[in-house]
Amino acid sequence: MKRIYVDVEAKFTKEGKIRPLSFVWLNGQKYEIDKILDVRRAASLKAGGQGIRYTCKVLNKNIYLFLDEENKWFLEGN
Repeated sequence: MKRIYVDVEAKFTKEGKIRPLSFVWLNGQKYEIDKILDVRRAASLKAGGQGIRYTCKVLNKNIYLFLDEENKWFLEGN
């Protein structure tokens, strides 16, 4: 599997936290993040690398959205 880098709209709180709000898929489709279920430092077992993993609910599905060490957002792809 590979990393699919995406554009992300995020909110930065005064406490220094980052909350992703939406992302844009490769075809230009924008997806709203309905809920953040978990945030933790973790490795991407499918695409390699590590960073901050956001477990998100999008269209009733759980997805992993990663923020890597270079401050680039990615999803795990085929």
